Amino acid sequence: MSIAVKDISKSYGTQQALDAVSFTINKGEIVGFLGPNGAGKSTLMKILTTYLSSDSGTALVNNSDVALQPKAVQQAIGYLPEHNPLYLDLYVREYLSFNADVYKVAKNRIEEVIALTGLTPEANKKIGQLSKGYRQRVGLATALLHDPEVLILDEPTTGLDPNQLVEIRELIKNIGKDKTVFLSTHIMQEVEAICDRVIIINKGKVVTDRKLSSLRDGDSQIIEVGFDYRIEEPLIATIPHLVSYKNTFDFTWELTFSTDKDMRPAIFDFAHDNGLKILQLNQKNKNLEALFRELTTSED
Repeated sequence: MSIAVKDISKSYGTQQALDAVSFTINKGEIVGFLGPNGAGKSTLMKILTTYLSSDSGTALVNNSDVALQPKAVQQAIGYLPEHNPLYLDLYVREYLSFNADVYKVAKNRIEEVIALTGLTPEANKKIGQLSKGYRQRVGLATALLHDPEVLILDEPTTGLDPNQLVEIRELIKNIGKDKTVFLSTHIMQEVEAICDRVIIINKGKVVTDRKLSSLRDGDSQIIEVGFDYRIEEPLIATIPHLVSYKNTFDFTWELTFSTDKDMRPAIFDFAHDNGLKILQLNQKNKNLEALFRELTTSED
């Protein structure tokens, strides 16, 4: 396995940031790490990257102990922090060459990571001239320079526009074919778009660890539909398998169904039978969002 965390605990004074956290991640997995602000995500990532020590428990990265073998762990990890630290006055190749010297890797590796991360069109520009999306690519290229087995990415798509989001997501998925990726985020859509599996942490404890496929193949679904005029609740309630509904904005409804059957045809039939036109229809995979709310908002 690439990452093995066993009973990791960490406190800051009287505040317990992590409470006996345990999980394993195998090579080739892309795992999303979700949690509300203050849940302990950053603390655990800092422990895995050797920037912080735990109070108790053990963590292995590529079979090296983060506490006892920090150099080996650092060699095994490529890390992209949330606030990507770059020297904006350096050219892309110049910056990567500087980092190649730090990592003591061959110069030909620079061209390999430039091609891998799609930086070729921008490789002769100063980093300060790049868009946020290309700056994230530079950060990823830097993390990949020493060809690590494990990538730890902290909020890698923060601040990107929709086009940049798609590009970085695809890049991470492609990289994840050969490496282990541990992706910290508070955006559930990121996990759904990139990851195979999700770990949710709340108040320092792991509250779920499961494959995303188990959520997608669940027995409920949520569909957002917009009609061409307002309808009343008794009418919307006649749609079969409907367990709850919410009028979110004017003529738009969020409908929750208790079946794994695709209910979009039933909504089309409902609209036809009642003389309605559908202006928008979106099948929302919000099972993860519902699970997140359930696990992170419950009272102690």
